[in-house]
Amino acid sequence: MADGASRPVLIAGGGIGGLATALGLAQTGIRSILLEKASALGEIGAGIQLGPNAFHAFDYLGVGEAARRMAVYIDQLRLMDALTAEEITHVDLGDAFRSRFGNPYAVVHRGDLHGVFLKACRENNLIDLRVSSEVTGYDQDGSSVTALLASGERVTGSLLIGADGLWSNIRKQVTGDGAPRVSGHTTYRSVIPTEQMPEDLRWNAATLWAGPKCHIVHYPLSGWKVFNLVVTYHNDAPEPVAGKSVSDEEVIKGFSHIHQRAQSIIRHGRNWKLWVLCDRDPAERWIDGRVALLGDAAHPMLQYFAQGACQALEDAVCLSHMMGSYGGDHATALTKYRQQRFPRTARVQLLSRAIGEHIYHPDGEHARLRNAIMSAKSSEDWYRDLAWLYGGTGLAS
Repeated sequence: MADGASRPVLIAGGGIGGLATALGLAQTGIRSILLEKASALGEIGAGIQLGPNAFHAFDYLGVGEAARRMAVYIDQLRLMDALTAEEITHVDLGDAFRSRFGNPYAVVHRGDLHGVFLKACRENNLIDLRVSSEVTGYDQDGSSVTALLASGERVTGSLLIGADGLWSNIRKQVTGDGAPRVSGHTTYRSVIPTEQMPEDLRWNAATLWAGPKCHIVHYPLSGWKVFNLVVTYHNDAPEPVAGKSVSDEEVIKGFSHIHQRAQSIIRHGRNWKLWVLCDRDPAERWIDGRVALLGDAAHPMLQYFAQGACQALEDAVCLSHMMGSYGGDHATALTKYRQQRFPRTARVQLLSRAIGEHIYHPDGEHARLRNAIMSAKSSEDWYRDLAWLYGGTGLAS
């Protein structure tokens, strides 16, 4: 076994990607120390969508049953025209979909899903969870890597996995490609009690209302107790913002041009918070010696494919699999991980941008063309189009 192989793997970041990585490594008998900068392990945010590829990952990581218990299984992905309030198309997510992809499509509260992973990690004696431990950088030699913490502490391990998100400190040192790209799209998020959702819109669907330079997404969460509401306005916002509280009036002003039925959904939102969306161009440099990037640290993407968490889970599965397959040969394991994951995640990053431009936000003739093309597709057509994405497991050869 190579020098340093008996040391634990260090993981920077205690979000879903970091916890999933710790669990995946534990499945192959590898110890890890997870270093989270916050004073407690938790997850902010509201709902996330989970394609079948996420459920493949849950099963591999040993949390399939727990994740399934808290998910809401929706019947459709539904696309509405926000100007006319008419349906453009929908994708059925019932038996035919599940049969095709081997798993369901669901929605879940991000905090609930994080809790599933956190519980599993706490119950595993191969995983050491540490809070108030922000990793600011690293040193390495031929046999080990040392995480440098903001506190001045140094923690040494066999590898360091940077799962520390969009503003990753690890990425700064691995890739050195500057700040993320600001998309100019502002997203406002709210969670509303189900009884406050207009009764005729309480659909068991992940519903997208697409309009000129704006869109609305809503779906039920947490056993139908609440609806997740996410509205996005392409307002050319110049700077990153995360989690800022905003007034109801500020939110609605970006949507005054759409149908009253769509506007009525927004008017039921409360306690809005805004994010200015950011991503990065795909960059192949994820590895520096004994250091590798994962999740948003490696491939931050816009929300339009609903794949951010799913791709981080796939990363965790792939990395764990490669570590198990190549034993103490860390260099080969990390290289194989990057070779397998980079083309797929780059495709999702770039298509997420394209979907925002051509499906979520077009106007005029562009929107009419979208409607004509998308309304002509059957669910079976959609299944074929999405097979490359939802059929993935993180373990493709």
